[in-house]
Amino acid sequence: MCGIVGYIGKEQAAPILLEGLRRLEYRGYDSAGVSVHTSEGLQVVKATGRLDVLGGLTDDGRRIDGTAGIGHTRWATHGEPSDTNSHPHMSHRGKIVVVHNGIIENYRELKEKLIRRGVVFSSDTDTEVVAQLIDYYYNGDLTDAVYRAIDRVEGSYALGILSADYPDRILAVRRDNPLILAKGETGNFLASDVTAILKYTRDVIYLEDGELAVLTRDQLSVYDVYRENTEKAVVRVDWEVSAAEKGGHPHFMFKEILEQPEVFQKTIAPRIKDGAIDLSEISLTGEDLTAVNKIYIIACGSAYHVGVIAKYNIEKYVRKPVECALASEFRYAEPIVDENTLVLVISQSGETADTLAAMREAKRLGAKTLAIVNVLGSTIAKEADDCIYTWAGPEIAVATTKAYSTQLAVTYLLTLHLARLGGTISRAEYDAVLGEMCALPQKMQEILAQKETLQYYASLYFNNASIFFIGRNLDYAVALEGSLKLKEISYIHSEAYAAGELKHGTISLIESGTLVVALAAHERLFDKLMSNVAEVRARGACVFCLAQASHREKVKNDADSVFALPAVHEMLMPSLEVLPLQLFAYYVALMRGCDIDKPRNLAKSVTVE
Repeated sequence: MCGIVGYIGKEQAAPILLEGLRRLEYRGYDSAGVSVHTSEGLQVVKATGRLDVLGGLTDDGRRIDGTAGIGHTRWATHGEPSDTNSHPHMSHRGKIVVVHNGIIENYRELKEKLIRRGVVFSSDTDTEVVAQLIDYYYNGDLTDAVYRAIDRVEGSYALGILSADYPDRILAVRRDNPLILAKGETGNFLASDVTAILKYTRDVIYLEDGELAVLTRDQLSVYDVYRENTEKAVVRVDWEVSAAEKGGHPHFMFKEILEQPEVFQKTIAPRIKDGAIDLSEISLTGEDLTAVNKIYIIACGSAYHVGVIAKYNIEKYVRKPVECALASEFRYAEPIVDENTLVLVISQSGETADTLAAMREAKRLGAKTLAIVNVLGSTIAKEADDCIYTWAGPEIAVATTKAYSTQLAVTYLLTLHLARLGGTISRAEYDAVLGEMCALPQKMQEILAQKETLQYYASLYFNNASIFFIGRNLDYAVALEGSLKLKEISYIHSEAYAAGELKHGTISLIESGTLVVALAAHERLFDKLMSNVAEVRARGACVFCLAQASHREKVKNDADSVFALPAVHEMLMPSLEVLPLQLFAYYVALMRGCDIDKPRNLAKSVTVE
């Protein structure tokens, strides 16, 4: 949830740290801080609020002189946002400074023991325990003190560590939280995300759980859980630096909405060869599929909404029973999973804590796991039996758009692939869907070209206090995402309902002027959905309807506003339908003066439970 960056080399560290933190601020923006080895010892500067506050205090780092340091941007978990609770945290003797991403689950127990031994704490955070514990064990051997401390710590962590006695090095260690290393021309880096260091290098090393890294100006050394030096593969990241910049757009979210036709194409094109889907990157065979008697889809947030769409499509075309489970609930529901279960795991970052834990539980129960992730070398990607990368590139806005669309693209490919393996789709329909999938980016572009229309609709409805989204089948699944996008960035209360459930209680909330966004693009259920529209209109609701262009005239008399969608195969409609909902949410938030890329209380990569 937080962002970590470290640098040691020939250049001044603090400006580099501030620049890296700016590129990581989407991971947390309650507070920020840096610590640098200076000629007078370890200096720590930190401040509550956005990174600009810290930049002002330090003149963007230029007031801090030193070539080795660590930085942190925080999303608060333990202790309210404050200068004291901000990272980095220094031990009471001033020997150790730590930045941390994750949760120390036994911090209260450790804190009480250290207090009884005379250690003085200054913050309410779990992280300070780590700094104090390393200092407690420190007797001149920093590496040994870190190993002894992490042996006592329970929970998840990515740690960057400085010692007053070792100005020539930074230590780093991780468990269940991402941490990368990189060698640049002027020095060496550590970071929680590759976006922080793209400006300086694209060659990175992914640290594994339990490994400890020692960074000096000229060398990166990694040690395994047995404290033995280990050789690490260097991975080339092919993202362009510009992909993590706004490129003249007012917000990252707006830029990423507009990038969706391009990234959708990048996701599907290499996997379609000679008129057929090529998923040779996974090992699943027709024989394996025959043995599967159930499919679980596990995810959180928007990825879960992708899973709901995939459930409808897989059950229809692959004819296997599918259950879509929230990752945070899966582990505690005593799921019925065995070696004949295929578990599909969806996560943009590949580090989502609940999703990772759920996948590990599924593997423990014997299931085969297949991951859909965006980030190369992420924990979920490495631990899953098979993995399909979405290749969305860096997504900076907290509210996902292009990652969602590329996850959808992969589920379409997978659905068709499994249907062909199982013989549950005709060649004619397979070819038809595949052909329409290849044409989908152009239709997506047609919708995005109508952004001014969505801006106009947003101007009509942005003052609503409560908004309801309704749909049936795939429309309902997309309604879930549309509602989430709106509440994430505009702070308007919003709920999505299966339209047939309105009469079972929810319709009591409809009153004169209530906005209902009705998704009516699912051809087979169009008439039923319009009956639900009539029900809410009869009770005074204002209706904004999304429907296929062929139904525009039918909808006109029953809705206050209509946005027409191009015709496309039923399976693929969610990719078109979500675009106007993303733009509608964006413009509503813009008109309400919200901080669109950094919505309150949210962070991009949820690496804590």
